[in-house]
Amino acid sequence: MIPLDQLEKGKLATIESIDNNQLPLKLIEMGCLPGTNISLVHKAPFNDPLYLKIDESHLAIRRETAKHIFVRLIK
Repeated sequence: MIPLDQLEKGKLATIESIDNNQLPLKLIEMGCLPGTNISLVHKAPFNDPLYLKIDESHLAIRRETAKHIFVRLIK
């Protein structure tokens, strides 16, 4: 398991756990939940923010927020 901010571009992963105390409620409402597939589409300059694909939605989140989402790579 790795923090989402360490996911490499183009890799597919599944959200395993979330630090709910550090994650904005809006992200949870948008589908950022354990068991959801997620991939990194693009990193902005200086690696912040991260542009992600969560199921069929696209989302940009700050790197600081991504550190509190833990994922497992799908092979």
